[in-house]
Amino acid sequence: MIVIDHHPQRVEVTVYAEFTLADYKEFEDVVNHAVEFEGPVDLLFDLREMADFTLDVAWEDIVFSRRHGNDFSRIAVLTDSQWVAWSAWLSQIFVRAQMRVFADESEARSWLEEDSETSAG
Repeated sequence: MIVIDHHPQRVEVTVYAEFTLADYKEFEDVVNHAVEFEGPVDLLFDLREMADFTLDVAWEDIVFSRRHGNDFSRIAVLTDSQWVAWSAWLSQIFVRAQMRVFADESEARSWLEEDSETSAG
């Protein structure tokens, strides 16, 4: 299950339990809409409550990342899992955005805000 919050120039996603293909498709729809009307956006992925993901989600992530290589400014991934952190770094091969993995939510949000403040000023 996922919860998605769309803010100007940012999409925030929290994953609970199993991350399914239907969840990923919902995420894709929101991102596609945001990118179409706002240009490159930041992403905040909170994966601390994710228990598992299906194989088709992993494949869809690769396809999506290749298709949207220039559509993100910064990507912050919140996780306590070394495996999830490693797979996030692997995804960076296809995406030109700055990507960082965080254990602390306030640090992730501060990093994303840093970019917004720099761009606005």
